[in-house]
Amino acid sequence: MTKILLAEDEEVLRMLVVDTLEDEGYTIDEASDGEEAYELIKENEYDLILLDYMMPVYTGLELIEMIRKLPEHEDTKVMMLSAKSQASDQERVLSAGANYFMSKPFSPMQLIERIETILNEN
Repeated sequence: MTKILLAEDEEVLRMLVVDTLEDEGYTIDEASDGEEAYELIKENEYDLILLDYMMPVYTGLELIEMIRKLPEHEDTKVMMLSAKSQASDQERVLSAGANYFMSKPFSPMQLIERIETILNEN
């Protein structure tokens, strides 16, 4: 079964994404801030990690750098979700070690399609 971590501090968006992905059959862990996400990452294996750019405690950028230092997660696929969608923001995210970037707002269908594409790579 595919396991995904969603780290998103906006509760309504987090609930929408979790419900949408669970309806598609994915197993979802959720975190409301960067610290909670990091603890889950250290304790679990994930097929994909979805990170909000701006979160309390650790930002998505900080988390990516922390994730990439963990040997068991150096190859884990990471997608940043952000309303900061300037080319410079996307470049910063990808340079930090994210594999993918998705701009907010997005529809649930767009997210599902993107996740399916990512998980079917390789």
